[in-house]
Amino acid sequence: MNAQRAETPGPAALPLHTVGNIRAALRSGHGFPGDRESFEEDLQRALEGSSQTDFNAVATVIVDYRGRIRLYLDPNFDIAVQEGTDLTRRLKQEAQDQ
Repeated sequence: MNAQRAETPGPAALPLHTVGNIRAALRSGHGFPGDRESFEEDLQRALEGSSQTDFNAVATVIVDYRGRIRLYLDPNFDIAVQEGTDLTRRLKQEAQDQ
């Protein structure tokens, strides 16, 4: 998984300015498991709940998934998750030892 991400263009190289860009990125496998389907469902729900003049919910969905794609592409994200996992394991072990 890490090797795949290392070969993937960085967040700045991937245009994520439109819904089409986000869909294309998710179709290409950029994102977390289930994001492709969840994006469409969340976008549809936001569109259905929006008025003709207020698309804040739609914008929120777009910003959220754009951020998720950028997180997925960030090589430091895996490192931070691993550090958090290691810390949690160590704290649990210390609590059991007491």
